[in-house]
Amino acid sequence: MSDVSSHVPSPPPKWIENFARFGLSAKGVVYCLVGIIAFMAAFEIGGQSTGSTQKSSILKTIQDLPAGNVLLGIVALGLLCYAIWRFIQAVNDTEDKGSGAKGVAKRLRYIFSGLVYAAFAFLAARIVLGNGGGGGGDSRETLVAKLLAQPFGQWLVGILAVATMAVGLYQIYYGYSEKYRKKVQSGGLEHDVEHQMIRAGKVGYMARGIVWLVIGYLFLKAAMNSSAQQAGGSSEAFQFLENVSYGSYVLGAVALGVIAYGIFMFMRAKYQPIHT
Repeated sequence: MSDVSSHVPSPPPKWIENFARFGLSAKGVVYCLVGIIAFMAAFEIGGQSTGSTQKSSILKTIQDLPAGNVLLGIVALGLLCYAIWRFIQAVNDTEDKGSGAKGVAKRLRYIFSGLVYAAFAFLAARIVLGNGGGGGGDSRETLVAKLLAQPFGQWLVGILAVATMAVGLYQIYYGYSEKYRKKVQSGGLEHDVEHQMIRAGKVGYMARGIVWLVIGYLFLKAAMNSSAQQAGGSSEAFQFLENVSYGSYVLGAVALGVIAYGIFMFMRAKYQPIHT
């Protein structure tokens, strides 16, 4: 019997699952806040503007709440947990992506996502400690400026722009085609909950894709005009949407989609099976 028991796999570590669910919840908080503030900016509610959707502004919004430093500290810890989970996904191949070119590309995407949210967690921690959020410029603008300073800099920024737009288009396709449906259905949820989760994901992924698409377009403008100032992140993308025809309604619709994506993160945290 001892020989048999030695070959029985041990249950997956619970802490990884807890990290994932905590991280997804923190991500949901951030996206819901971004969407709410963008919606308020679209219809000029409460004096909010698209500039208030910058990362540091969102984190300061949390800090300004009652017990704000405690809440922001929790969010920072949650974002760090999310980053660690993404690294675990990549290294341990928990989603069975494999070692082929396609699988490696997806696992590298997990690493990139982990780095982004680790940096976000670091910024949140700095704000909690009173050492962050005091400027420093837009990180994407800084990146574009460094790329433009290199040989063939405009081409490098152009490649980055095309890649970013491709990510946006894929997010829109991913949401519209409901390719995430299998993951949702694997949770064995009640029909109503499953249906709501699929709808939230569809709207959320498509809205997120639109934002990425606009960010890529801004990169492309920066490349064509050799001007780093024309690049930007989500706040500049929201401002761009606000300035198109019927911009308030366009931005309002995208903002609601971003809120839906945040809600989808909360539902993933509660219901999605976590592979460890």
